[in-house]
Amino acid sequence: MKFKNKQLTFVREYLGYSQTSLASHIKGLSQSNLSKFEKGVGLLSEDVIKRIIDFLGFPEEFYEEKISNNVENAHYRRKAGIIKSKKDHIECANKLIGYIIDEMSESIEFPPIGLCMLDLEDGYTPESAAQFTRKYMGLKDEPIENICSLLERYGIIIVEQDYDVDIFDGVSFVTDEGFMVLILNKNYSNDHKRFTIAHELGHIIMHLSSKYPIPDHRDKENEANRFASEFLMPESAIKGSLQGLKLQYLSSLKSYWMTSMASIIRRAKDLKCITDDKYSYFNIELSRKGYKKNEPVYVPIDTPVVYYKAYELLKKELDYSDQELADAFKLPVNEIFKYFEKPGFNVKLKILKPF
Repeated sequence: MKFKNKQLTFVREYLGYSQTSLASHIKGLSQSNLSKFEKGVGLLSEDVIKRIIDFLGFPEEFYEEKISNNVENAHYRRKAGIIKSKKDHIECANKLIGYIIDEMSESIEFPPIGLCMLDLEDGYTPESAAQFTRKYMGLKDEPIENICSLLERYGIIIVEQDYDVDIFDGVSFVTDEGFMVLILNKNYSNDHKRFTIAHELGHIIMHLSSKYPIPDHRDKENEANRFASEFLMPESAIKGSLQGLKLQYLSSLKSYWMTSMASIIRRAKDLKCITDDKYSYFNIELSRKGYKKNEPVYVPIDTPVVYYKAYELLKKELDYSDQELADAFKLPVNEIFKYFEKPGFNVKLKILKPF
């Protein structure tokens, strides 16, 4: 067996073990020897490797795989100050989803990527990139209703995951096989999730292409926020409604544009429809009313389906059990249960071949 050191690091961090804590559970393993092995400068005996495999619970074959889904090309919309163990777990969990998608693609034909990547060094601004993307998608100057199905039609695979809200909002990245993935934290309000989706779309359009190197001085998070604001609330359509903005207008504007009151206020400021003082006043009022934590007015959002439909096809059309899928993906069966829930489906995918 070719037991890859980087795969061990992946499983260890995914399961939340430090080198010290893992070594304490394995007879004959020290933290020093484990560190050297993971760095590729030391060896472990076959007996120790077998004990590690048995303890961690991942199949032996998994350690022969290679999971990269480079976090270098991932763009996280997340909170600052996350502790390292949580950060490592989330990054590994997202890589694992990318790995599962690549494995499924051997039997399932996912929708092709149909987006046009743009280089801001060619003269685009985040706003003009958003305008171009709306036009490219055939959108009118009005709110986007089914944002998940819209992005899925253009080849972005959206996956919702149950993460703590203090960890991150969302992330976008390219898998090893070239699929564009957007992972969304399901534990936010729908208006927050819609903005996160648009924010990650901005990263995909402006920042994910390897053809367009990005200078270090550029603020990619700010660019993605500006893209999202224009994509969801185009200036040509919303600016007139923001002139003379008053607090009592926010509920109806939120209901129409399906964006948060906070983002509408920020949009008004950025479009110079309100002064800085007025912007501060609005935010103070939102805080006073408790809206910074929980805004009123329900905003609908559609459910992403492509990833989950692929799983359903493998189960129903190709007649795989969860255990057989786990064997095919070289994963513990509980990981299959963990990463697939079953929303309603309204999308067609093509079966290529069984595993």
